[in-house]
Amino acid sequence: MPTMSFAPQFLDEIRARLPASEIVGRSVRLTHRGREHTGLCPFHKEKTPSFTVNDDKAFFHCFGCGAHGDVIGFVMQNEGLAFPEAVERLAGEAGLAMPERTPEARARAERQTGLYEIIDKAAVWFRRALARDDGAAARTYLANRGLDQAVIERFGLGWAPDRRAALKTFLAGEGVPDSAAIEAGLLRNPDNGEAYDFFRGRLMFPIADGRGRVVGFGGRTLGDGQPKYINSAENDLFHKGRCLYNLSAARRPARDAASVIVAEGYMDVIAFARAGLDHAVAPLGTAVTEDQLNGLWRLAAEPVLCLDGDAAGRRAAARAAERALPLLAPGRSLKFAFLPQGEDPDSLLAKAGAAVLADKIEHAHPLVDVLWQQALSGHRVDTPERRADLRKTLDNQVATIKDPTVRGLYQSEFRARFDTTFGYARGRGRSRAGDRASRPGRMIYQGGQKPAADPDSARRERIMLVCLLNHPALLDLFAEDLAALSFSSPAHDAIRSALADIAADGDAVDRDSLRAALAERGFGREITRLTSSMAWDGSQLAEAFARSEADDAEARDGFHHLAVRHRRAALEDDLRAAEATLAEAMNEEALAHLVALRHQLDDIDNLQDAPAAEWRA
Repeated sequence: MPTMSFAPQFLDEIRARLPASEIVGRSVRLTHRGREHTGLCPFHKEKTPSFTVNDDKAFFHCFGCGAHGDVIGFVMQNEGLAFPEAVERLAGEAGLAMPERTPEARARAERQTGLYEIIDKAAVWFRRALARDDGAAARTYLANRGLDQAVIERFGLGWAPDRRAALKTFLAGEGVPDSAAIEAGLLRNPDNGEAYDFFRGRLMFPIADGRGRVVGFGGRTLGDGQPKYINSAENDLFHKGRCLYNLSAARRPARDAASVIVAEGYMDVIAFARAGLDHAVAPLGTAVTEDQLNGLWRLAAEPVLCLDGDAAGRRAAARAAERALPLLAPGRSLKFAFLPQGEDPDSLLAKAGAAVLADKIEHAHPLVDVLWQQALSGHRVDTPERRADLRKTLDNQVATIKDPTVRGLYQSEFRARFDTTFGYARGRGRSRAGDRASRPGRMIYQGGQKPAADPDSARRERIMLVCLLNHPALLDLFAEDLAALSFSSPAHDAIRSALADIAADGDAVDRDSLRAALAERGFGREITRLTSSMAWDGSQLAEAFARSEADDAEARDGFHHLAVRHRRAALEDDLRAAEATLAEAMNEEALAHLVALRHQLDDIDNLQDAPAAEWRA
């Protein structure tokens, strides 16, 4: 079979993009059993299924007649096509352009095979170097990071001695010329002088392609040298923007979990594995690229990006969201898990344990929530003009989504959130839903009039604000929730927005400095009124948790439960409006919005009795 007329990477990409069960399942009725699919063999008559398809290994096999192969082989046998014809057919389905099958292409494929062999020799040598005397410092570093020998062997970690020609000498003894080692990214060739080792004095992380073949390395310095990490130079095998660390090993666990975790670096991936989360991968020191996103979506519908909870992590989330938005499609999105500030997966695993790390991934935030919260935190919204700027920002983001269905639903979702947050009515469905202006907890603008806010809603808002003013430590815990809450009173909402801005800055504040910061923004008189115990219609504050003398745990739990009640009241109002809109419009957008609200209401009900630290808007 003339496989060498195509580059191995091209054929691998076809296999990676087209699951075997998907191709075979078009002509064979398959039943999913464990990690495999079974069915009646299409190549011989049988009554009992002996034909299996394995997506992880990307092949089919019949235990009856012995038929065996990959998706290309199946199309050849099932449709009677020649190899080039089958490749062309499948390449089209995978969205790949056909390469020219020239003598030069065949020569390039043969050269690539040689590069695989050279890089594999280097990987073995690095592993052995780690076990020798000059690898002692690296072994100590790994031990201090909690990595035992089993983990070291599992990830093939190695050591590049801090000598100019250690690897070069070894490869020369194996018959590898300097020119080939340079092409493989293992040696560097100066303008004048002899080639020397590219990796020196570094802990080595082998980087494999989708089939588990090592194509390059990442090297980490143990000291304070810069750069801390370097990667192999790009070549025919290694493309930093396409590769994902641990991709091959994570493929099966990702499919079993129906999820894939995207960590920030090599050690983070290893930390997840030590925590029992084997479905983690990482880009190679850069933001996630379009190619990497498409590869991730072949593993799971909603990859979870795990990021630090600091400002840098938020910026990384914004970059990933910007890259992903044009590529979104039905059933294809992202989620984000933010770790506590100053923590990474490795440190969190050491301090809090595997269960806490797994919980962070389990409760990751959907892309739509992250976009909304980032937009809110990046805008002051205390005037109509500033709220208009927020809306324009959201509209501009949504406009980059190419899929019309997803784009339309994002538009609907953000407009609904905008109207809910700022109390604007959309003016639809009033005749069937009743007068929305009279409902509790909403500030609705209709007919040019501004109806009064519901007393219960306003009271909840006052209590929540007083609680935060008396217990500023809660701002960090409930920062995202505060940004997403909707207050009916414009005065209350302006203070809520200011508190959200202060929380987004991430600086720790005490009671006095918080009130001073609010006073500088023009809220001094309102804060004095709110915190006066006799200012509420002549009655004292009933909720003890909001008082300054309450302990932090009591204040946390009290705020949590009151915020959940407030959120639920708002959702019930939105749900009634959505039902009226659906009755009037009867379109898919209105139905999708109604279903989304019902799901949110279910989630709120589940959170009513949850610990405060677990609640997220």
